[in-house]
Amino acid sequence: MPATEIQKKAAYFLVFAGLLALILILFPFIEDWINAYMVGQFGLIVSPDGSVTSANGSVPAKMTETWISLVVNTLHILKIFLWMALVIAFVRFVAYLITKTVYRNATQGEISSLVRTVLSVIIYIVAFFIIFQSQFPNVQLAPLFTGSTIIGIVVGLALQDTLGNLFAGLALQADQSFQLGDVISITGKGAGVVEGVSWRGVKIRTFQNKLLVISNAVLGKESIEVSPKNNLNARVVFFSTTYSESPAHVANLVREAVRLSENVSPKLRPVVRIRDLAADGVDWEVKYWLEDYSKYSDSDALIRQRIWYLFNREKIEFSFPTRTVHMEPRHIEIAPEDAFNTITEHLNSVSIFTPLSDEEIERLANASTSRVYAPGEAIVRIGQPGHAMFVIIRGEVKVQIPEKSYQKTIGTLNENDFFGEMSLLTGEPRTANVIAVEETEVLRIEKSALKPIFEGNPPLVESICELIEERKVFLKTEDEVETGDQSLAKKGVMKSIKNFFGLKK
Repeated sequence: MPATEIQKKAAYFLVFAGLLALILILFPFIEDWINAYMVGQFGLIVSPDGSVTSANGSVPAKMTETWISLVVNTLHILKIFLWMALVIAFVRFVAYLITKTVYRNATQGEISSLVRTVLSVIIYIVAFFIIFQSQFPNVQLAPLFTGSTIIGIVVGLALQDTLGNLFAGLALQADQSFQLGDVISITGKGAGVVEGVSWRGVKIRTFQNKLLVISNAVLGKESIEVSPKNNLNARVVFFSTTYSESPAHVANLVREAVRLSENVSPKLRPVVRIRDLAADGVDWEVKYWLEDYSKYSDSDALIRQRIWYLFNREKIEFSFPTRTVHMEPRHIEIAPEDAFNTITEHLNSVSIFTPLSDEEIERLANASTSRVYAPGEAIVRIGQPGHAMFVIIRGEVKVQIPEKSYQKTIGTLNENDFFGEMSLLTGEPRTANVIAVEETEVLRIEKSALKPIFEGNPPLVESICELIEERKVFLKTEDEVETGDQSLAKKGVMKSIKNFFGLKK
């Protein structure tokens, strides 16, 4: 609201109030002039309460007394009207200032017209009582209201529904449950945008562009779900995929597509998560926040459309009910000999397996198993007993150790890196947590796979011990390496391996 308009309203109020005040100030002079005129012309004295007496003590004529009382009472009534006009102008100006200044930037919206009207009426009634008693002190208003008690009861019963709506509306406004522009949903009645609140009821514009009017008395008894217009309200859309699709891949693609959609707030990142592993496929839900919640139907439809086009581009399959016969192309399977060659290549890249012959590598490959882990999933945990080591086929992992109140990452491992070799060779518990950073495939090598190789080729134990010691020295700093203790450590590792695998000493 511009400051010039407030100043204009203030100027009008001051001019109007000044004229009323001037007239009220002149009234005592007018009354004195009337009294002086009555004494000089008729020898009559008018008392403040409107009674008339003769200056010489005689009783004036009845007609004269009635006429003079009528003039005096008219002046008193005129003063009541002037005072009430001044009170009404002041109350309306103060309400205008509060509405346009104090509540201009309020997050709860403007003062309700219903509350403002009720408070104004209360002030007018109190002011009228005070002004009336000041002009007619001999008139008692209490008997008047006492005598009308029966009429009040009859009127109250007749206006029971109306008064119920009025007081329910006051309670709703005092609670400030919703504001104009909010989206509300009423059980069994409907949902829409609040367009108006009055003493009788609430007007709601439904999403079918119909006007729904609900009385305050009924609304006060219902459960109301409110989505404030200045709040980031969330929506959830569901979809499903087949089990052949990678969950991490689907989640990343859908999240990005939803984030860039219209009316989706950039302040909060959309959440894509698996809702259920159903019989027909993987059930998903995507949760996102809207800037304008009144358009949620259009936004939901747009999100579903974006997901369909995304799946069409990326060749991702929606899941189908089991009663539907769905013919899908057969995936190209890797020949067993190709898979075996791939495993042997990875094992040849592991430094501690360098002393093994080709035949021993092939035996180890046959006894190994491949496993896939999801992002954030633990492959090994600290303190667990270990009887296997792992070689990374694809993906990335991070190695963590406890550090006070958090997990400290001390390194990352990628393709062809390995971990867990000490637990495999000596049976020692795990000394760190290994967590998959992304979808990771590893080759698991069990104790049972290495034992026949060690038994058939005992010198391998010593070669592997040397490689393990070289790996330890490489990971340590120069100050931590002590040549005097290195040979003892090597003997200790060899002894542990022989004891763990039950080899001859």
